[in-house]
Amino acid sequence: MNTPAPNRPDKNTHVPIMVDEVLSVLEPKDGGIYVDGTFGRGGHSRAILEAAATTVFGIDRDPAAIVIGAELGEHWGGRLRILKGRFGDMAVLMASMGIERVDGVVLDLGVSSPQLDDAARGFSFRGDGPLDMRMGDAGPTAADLVNEAEEQELADIIRTYGEERHAKRIARAIVEARAEKPLMRTGELANIIHRIQRKSKDGLDPATRTFMALRIRVNDELGELERGLNAAEQLLAPGGRLAVISFHSLEDRMVKTYLRERSAGGAGVSRHLPAAPGAPLAPIFRLIKRGVIKPSDLETASNPRARSARLRAAERTDAPARQAA
Repeated sequence: MNTPAPNRPDKNTHVPIMVDEVLSVLEPKDGGIYVDGTFGRGGHSRAILEAAATTVFGIDRDPAAIVIGAELGEHWGGRLRILKGRFGDMAVLMASMGIERVDGVVLDLGVSSPQLDDAARGFSFRGDGPLDMRMGDAGPTAADLVNEAEEQELADIIRTYGEERHAKRIARAIVEARAEKPLMRTGELANIIHRIQRKSKDGLDPATRTFMALRIRVNDELGELERGLNAAEQLLAPGGRLAVISFHSLEDRMVKTYLRERSAGGAGVSRHLPAAPGAPLAPIFRLIKRGVIKPSDLETASNPRARSARLRAAERTDAPARQAA
């Protein structure tokens, strides 16, 4: 087993969330193959590699993560393989590596601390930067969205993905501001929101929900999550474990609903034969714990980002994967 990888420079520092809980769910074993679908700065991958003589495939669409992953891969002597892409495509990506089944999948959803802290990425309103918000290096930016979408579409995005009750007012203010000049900077957008909305009683910055909504829409995060869950279902071997960490209610609700539906089944259904039309389907997952696993008090005290983290976990049965919608 390799010694722990050396620490990264400060600009790449990222404290992985709920590492002990993830390891408890995955139970890494010697010879096992695991997928870290949201590699980021490699925190969960390193923990899995240190826990047993495993092989980990890290997937990420962020070019910075790919560079860091390649360097870490050299340290781990081939036990860490980095694949550029989306975790929703993990089954296809793994097939390209000749892998049809894996023993575990971990997904740590949302944006990472290094991405938030880098003003040039445009994820945060705390430092002025280009209004980008892309997790990868292709596709429309947040600036494209706020400058081109119709007012009603903007309101729907902010309300649906940000759960922002002032979505209509914010969308109208954006449209009025862009009529004078295109909005290209995070500071410009944040100032527009701050002018029409005060800080809430809980101290949440008024721009938080709008920025989150735009980020989710730009990166199709909910669509990616749906594809990722379906891909994990196809890829996990019987007894394989799935661990998903989410940070807001939309993601957590999707994971909860998916696992609840996939863990339900009818008595007496064969797991080895196709279900007859109208017959109940065999359960595809077994819930490791009903409800969510929350971070420890110690972790939330030392890492404020962990406070909203919720982990859901399940074990794959030997039932055939259902056709993805």
